[in-house]
Amino acid sequence: MGAHLPCCDDVMPMKTAPGWSTAWSVIRLLACLLIAAAIVAQATRSIGGAISRNGDVATTAVNFFSFFTVLSNLGSVFVLAIVGVWGLRHRGAPGPLPGGPAIALACVTTYMLVTGVVYNTLLRGIELPQGTTVPWSNEVLHVIAPVFLLLDLIFGSSPTRLQWRSVLGILVFPLLWVAYTLIRGPLVTNPTTGSAWWYPYPFLDPHAVNGYAGVVPYVLGIAVALSAFGAGVVYVGRRRGAERLVEAVV
Repeated sequence: MGAHLPCCDDVMPMKTAPGWSTAWSVIRLLACLLIAAAIVAQATRSIGGAISRNGDVATTAVNFFSFFTVLSNLGSVFVLAIVGVWGLRHRGAPGPLPGGPAIALACVTTYMLVTGVVYNTLLRGIELPQGTTVPWSNEVLHVIAPVFLLLDLIFGSSPTRLQWRSVLGILVFPLLWVAYTLIRGPLVTNPTTGSAWWYPYPFLDPHAVNGYAGVVPYVLGIAVALSAFGAGVVYVGRRRGAERLVEAVV
């Protein structure tokens, strides 16, 4: 009897093979742990600083979790944990992510990409009012995590073809966050400087950009960036999802 030669039906492309799905799921979980460690390190430094100087610990803690960067990274931790565990549980028959996790992954990917671009173009070098920055944590939250989410978008296992209307869903959280920030800002006393207001970023602080008229262009710019990045994330997912279907048929 001759040796069995695999035909095209016996060959599974790397990005849909169980081995690739398992490996990438493990990578997602490791990234989740790294991002979580970075959040904990910075939170410990920021909140611990308030405790050591007998400051307003509650306000400092709420302020810390009011940063879009922190919320985006925190969301990434939960979503990467969910999709990582899902991938391991379905490693024998990797398929597209279910709708809920797929949309959540598209959301955090968009937020992290925008976080990386905004920070590295507008905020790098500016000491943010969250206390002394932990250097390695700062790089993880603003550079390494966004780059990983980009790689996950391009190479990650189990891509899903989302509907284009998913872009609107991606915009919901950032719009709510902007509204929350602008409403809360003038109601909070800065625990560090004693100012009668607190905003997480200078470009959202009307006292720093010539009033609310100065804030509007930044908000519009961020909305446009989020829409563009969200559409790009959905496009790549749709493209990879379609290619996966073709691979499965072949």
